Amino acid sequence: MTFARLILVGSALGLWPAAGLAAQQTKLGPMDVFQLEYASSPMISPDGQSVVYVREYFDVMTDRRYSNLWLVKSDGTDNRPITTGKYNDGSPRWSPDGKRLAYVSNREGSPQIYVRWMDDGQTAAITRIQEPPSGLAWSPDGSWIAFFKLVSEAPLVIGQLPPPPAGAQWAPPAKYTDKLVFRFDGVGEIPPGYTHLFVVPSEGGTARQLTSGNYHHGGGGFGVGSPSWSPDGRAIVIPARRKADAEKTMLESELFEVSVADGQLKQLTDRFGPDQSPAISPDGRTIAYTGFDDRKQGYQNTLLYLMNRDGTARRVLSSRIDNSINEIEWAADGRGIYLSYDEQGVTRVALMALDGSFRVLGRDLGTGGSGYGGGTFSTARDGSIAMTVSTPQVPGDVAVIRPGGAQRNVTALNADLIAGRELGQVEELWWNSSKDQRRIQGWIIKPPGFNPARKYPLILEIHGGPFANYGPRFDVEKQLMAAEGFVVLYTNPRGSTSYGEEFGNLIHHAYPGDDFFDLNSGVDAVIAKGYVDDNNLFVTGGSGGGVLTAWMIGNTNRFKAALAFYPVINWYSFVLTADMSAMGVSHWFPGFPWDHVEHYEKRSLLSVVKNVTTPTLIMTGEEDYRTPMSESEQYYKALKLRGVESVLVRVPGEAHGIWGRPSHAMAKMTTLHGWFAKYRSQTP
Repeated sequence: MTFARLILVGSALGLWPAAGLAAQQTKLGPMDVFQLEYASSPMISPDGQSVVYVREYFDVMTDRRYSNLWLVKSDGTDNRPITTGKYNDGSPRWSPDGKRLAYVSNREGSPQIYVRWMDDGQTAAITRIQEPPSGLAWSPDGSWIAFFKLVSEAPLVIGQLPPPPAGAQWAPPAKYTDKLVFRFDGVGEIPPGYTHLFVVPSEGGTARQLTSGNYHHGGGGFGVGSPSWSPDGRAIVIPARRKADAEKTMLESELFEVSVADGQLKQLTDRFGPDQSPAISPDGRTIAYTGFDDRKQGYQNTLLYLMNRDGTARRVLSSRIDNSINEIEWAADGRGIYLSYDEQGVTRVALMALDGSFRVLGRDLGTGGSGYGGGTFSTARDGSIAMTVSTPQVPGDVAVIRPGGAQRNVTALNADLIAGRELGQVEELWWNSSKDQRRIQGWIIKPPGFNPARKYPLILEIHGGPFANYGPRFDVEKQLMAAEGFVVLYTNPRGSTSYGEEFGNLIHHAYPGDDFFDLNSGVDAVIAKGYVDDNNLFVTGGSGGGVLTAWMIGNTNRFKAALAFYPVINWYSFVLTADMSAMGVSHWFPGFPWDHVEHYEKRSLLSVVKNVTTPTLIMTGEEDYRTPMSESEQYYKALKLRGVESVLVRVPGEAHGIWGRPSHAMAKMTTLHGWFAKYRSQTP
């Protein structure tokens, strides 16, 4: 039993007075990163009685992230593990009859598909494949499981190197590529080959490849979705990128129907833009899917569409929601579609009827750990919903909504830890931008033990994306900032999602730019509350937030110190080195940098570096291919050449975000605290 649990038990037995509990609380600390656990991928059983979910945790001895599967009843009782050990188990999927569970695990080395018989717990690996599977989907009769995986090809070699003499130890061979995208953030070097659709018998056997050709199947953009089976089990609908210029159109994908018998393809959509997340209706007559007509804007709402099974009669269903649709799932009776979307920083789950009307059923969908949205849900035949939730005081749990009932958390993964920690209280804030009086939303986290009569230092923390949103969700990094005695302001300036397409596109071909006024006005709004020392202001952010950190200190000297995590500094070099260069050229800029030099230079952070006097630290992962290390090095050297006090921090083995190893995640916060402490003056 943990110390926090002991306190709770003692309080319940009357061994300590109520005030004693508060006295035992401490502030959140960096080592608590290893204590936090997060729920993800909740899959409710077909009968609605149980939920399988992924329970993620960090191990302090190996400095690694692991995940196991847990099972909890829908009333919150009997929460217990299905798998254990320092492995990565995930992607749980119930069989249609609820008697078996498929999932992916690396417990025997490489990731494989496993099936567990729920009555007796017998488990078997049903694949023996070399590449990781993804997008698991059971056939309606439970006899097959469809999935995607890479089909490897021999690497490209130009010329023939002579073989080394026997016993010689030559250097690793040169690496060849003829691909536009040959490295990807979080992946590293992309192995040669293409992603294809497979089916495997659910009792084990040889996986059979259904698609072919030098194309990727499973989605556009940056992810792979799940295949959708027809009710008769004869066909599967998938997204695929089968156009010749697919590398240059990263968002482009179409929907195809694949014959299970012979792999014959039938194209169902044909437009410029992403068509993804197909879901065939229970009667097999209609396909729901998401996407948009790509106008090459920085931000575009992802819409929900319906079409006939043959691809005809396409129509938009979600026109009454001026925000992107995230996840979709048909209701069992075929009369509606469950979906999720973000609105004003909060992710909601709703049921949309086939006439486009909808009602919100749940809120606070989230993954935990950061102020961003995300999270997933699933539904049962009776309309029950399981979802992950995150609120300022709840890092990440599973909630269930029964038909006609209220949303109710059925797990409390961090209740013991949180009971022993005093978290910063979160307060919503709105203000008018000094640029054009637009209403901007943000949140304040107050330090533990907050006293409104005192003066506190303030950290402005800026989100990345830039097309993303913060909200009232648990954020360990910001809570650690507040625990150090800072008031923390985090905001959704223009360009943020969840406020409609027009608001998101205020930064189209104009980023960074007027977002400065939104952010600066937010700082003024907090100072006006009277408890912030306006001589003790700091600014930080990651990715797009790192961009805006550099933009802020290039336009004002009001901040005493700044920390830019993994920023983009020079847009010209960014679009020629980053993994998403094609997206940058086509959507974030009007064309190639050599054709629009002035445009690229105007928005470069190097255009305002001559104004910077703020001491600045830049911190980036050495294997960050989204905002490559060379971007940070350019900014660091520019500051050094100008004589600005600055430090560059390189994190070995880390990709974008610096969350691959828990100790590195802690180092982000300890570095920030150490840097800001160097310039923070004492306040009365």
